[in-house]
Amino acid sequence: MRFCLGIRNHTSSSLSALVCPTGTRRRATASGSSSYSRMALRGVWQLQKLIVNYCDWGGSSRGIRAFMESHLPAFKEKNPQLELVTELIRGQHPHLKGLYGNKNQRVICVKNMDPDEIFQYATRLRNSLGRKVVKLRTRHVTKHPSVQGTWTTDVKF
Repeated sequence: MRFCLGIRNHTSSSLSALVCPTGTRRRATASGSSSYSRMALRGVWQLQKLIVNYCDWGGSSRGIRAFMESHLPAFKEKNPQLELVTELIRGQHPHLKGLYGNKNQRVICVKNMDPDEIFQYATRLRNSLGRKVVKLRTRHVTKHPSVQGTWTTDVKF
């Protein structure tokens, strides 16, 4: 687990961002809690290619066509490290496909969604590492498990 000591920008509002040298970005909220979003691993963006599949006729692709007109050019400008491809696939529901550097891919179906929702999913694909989801078996996770068991403050006689 990495701990981060961030630098707060005091010139902005109370909801300022904390930037850490470890590659994590923490956004402080008004309640004092923070949420982490992992953008890069060791300074290297993990999302290599984002493929936008859509249909030019279907009604379920209405939102993604509006997304391509309004949000996609700005998204492409802000992310020059990302290869962005649009594919016309007729008769299919629209989806976003993210191809990562570790040979994994994630596919998100975006049928009947608003352009703002699709933009959030595209940003989420960009910010994720592309690792497979691993189910945690216990609450205590360690790389080197102890033979003696987990240490606790409770003394049992």
